[in-house]
Amino acid sequence: MARPFKRRHICTLPECRSFRPCNAREDNSQITMTVDEYECVRLMDYERMTQAECAQKMKVARTTVQSIYETARYKLAAFLVEGSPLLISGGHYEICEAETGSCGCSCPREKRKPAFRRENIMKIAVTYDNGEIFQHFGHTEQFKLYEVDGTEIKSEEVIGTDGSGHGALAGFLTAHDVDTLICGGIGGGAQNALANAGIRLYGGCQGNADDAVRALLSG
Repeated sequence: MARPFKRRHICTLPECRSFRPCNAREDNSQITMTVDEYECVRLMDYERMTQAECAQKMKVARTTVQSIYETARYKLAAFLVEGSPLLISGGHYEICEAETGSCGCSCPREKRKPAFRRENIMKIAVTYDNGEIFQHFGHTEQFKLYEVDGTEIKSEEVIGTDGSGHGALAGFLTAHDVDTLICGGIGGGAQNALANAGIRLYGGCQGNADDAVRALLSG
């Protein structure tokens, strides 16, 4: 039996995921850096951690960190030398789902989080496809996020999942401070992951995404 692949632990998704030189040639192929490669560079080059410290944070062997780091640094060098577009996407990872202040990872999302949150503020995510509620949670390529104050929608945005599968989507939503999910079909494992993350679930929904959010807010 093949040994199961161990997912690398990361604290949060990068805020900036696409880079393109202003004078890039059209024939330059895109370089894709995985999210776990980005995390390795962030920890070692930005947070100034050693390989051993980085391995502990990412919950992998030191030799694995060394391999990830070498690959990531080569991609950064190619980006600078060749002037190719750089996209941070994909990889084998899981996002930290610890409660605020308890993970010990110095998560960037914890540093950005305000000291308190107003009780009537909520953030709703809807599995999204061309205005409609996408019907398979684990295969959704987009979420539409709504920030709500009381019963009033304050902001809306559509975000891509960067290829995250159903096993990582609960962490993805947690990283975006989502506390409520509206979706179509959803499996038992995903429901448990959402429950563990403290995300309220409204499954089995169909139709227009905006209408579903308004219906939820109207009670």
